[in-house]
Amino acid sequence: MGKLSTDEKIRILADLVGIESVNDNELEVAEYLKSLLAQHDIQSTIIKVTDSRANLVAEIGSGTPVLAVSGHMDVVSPGDASKWQTPPFKLTEDDEGRLHGRGSADMKSGLAAFVISMIELHEQGLPKNGTIRLLATVGEEIEGYGAKAFYKEGYMNDVDALVIAEPSQDKIIYAHKGSMDIRVASNGKSVHSSMPDLGYNAINPLVDFINRINQAYNSIKDSNELLGDSVVNATIINGGSQVNSIPDYAEAEFNVRTIPEANNESYQKLFEQIAKNVKVDAPDSDLQIDTYMSRPPVFTTGDNRLVDAAQALSKQYLGKEVPKKASPGVTDASDLVVDKGEDFPFIMFGPGETSQAHVIDEYVKKEDYLNFIDLFEALFVEYLDHQK
Repeated sequence: MGKLSTDEKIRILADLVGIESVNDNELEVAEYLKSLLAQHDIQSTIIKVTDSRANLVAEIGSGTPVLAVSGHMDVVSPGDASKWQTPPFKLTEDDEGRLHGRGSADMKSGLAAFVISMIELHEQGLPKNGTIRLLATVGEEIEGYGAKAFYKEGYMNDVDALVIAEPSQDKIIYAHKGSMDIRVASNGKSVHSSMPDLGYNAINPLVDFINRINQAYNSIKDSNELLGDSVVNATIINGGSQVNSIPDYAEAEFNVRTIPEANNESYQKLFEQIAKNVKVDAPDSDLQIDTYMSRPPVFTTGDNRLVDAAQALSKQYLGKEVPKKASPGVTDASDLVVDKGEDFPFIMFGPGETSQAHVIDEYVKKEDYLNFIDLFEALFVEYLDHQK
């Protein structure tokens, strides 16, 4: 009873990396975790989203306070596997003790560390006070609907604090920007390019829209003391199919990084208003706004026992006191803590360097992965004991 061996801990991470959950197939990950937890007498529930996608929830302890720990089961595509030094879906250790594989850092090592921490605590009869609730999510890398589902179904209602183990061992994140993905579609009428007056070029109003968005963004002066400025970028543009045909369709996609002062709702209104403005000057234009991903910013003060404990324990288990910071990135916290307020204890802190997310030859250092398991166990118990 008590501790799993190092080999067992590495095997669990290897098993998870070996499941190709590229923006899908989280059900297989959930089933693996459910089986693993059951071997240690921890009950869990799989909540199916589609035939191949499912959230998983598990708890140890009982009563209040409730500490939620959350990790996503999906990974991004490895891209061209031939460019990897090792097979992307086979955990491979190099001579420097780095464990390579897609998701090794982002974020199957964090998810595995959570699960192993819960197993080891449970076998020691811990926690004595409160509940640790695992929320393993689907779809974090694209739309975040796993976290949205957990929130909608009430799994965050009684939660007193949240830890997300994205790769961030170099900093403890307690606030981050929001994110929006917006597609602007322009419809026209196709004719031969020698007779443009008989059709309508879908590219022209779209170019006008992009220019107006850029001008509007440059005039926004709102900023946040922690998160800085909001960010707007047109990142994809497509239109036309043949050089001598007037295009009847064109589209542009935008990524927007939001802050509380220039939030998702305000940018939604801005995009819709600019489409109306283009219509005034070009009555035949037909612009459609499709916001297919919207995750609000997370703004907490970082002044709480959870942050303090994480900093103190990082010095003990990682050999240095990790600074607390805000981040331009986005996590499932966007959809999990939407109504918790600025004083809610939230951190993003987990094994792996931030720079390893989504890269070729992604890795987590074995030592860091193992140390975070011990760190999490100490953090969970200390936080719950001091909150009772």
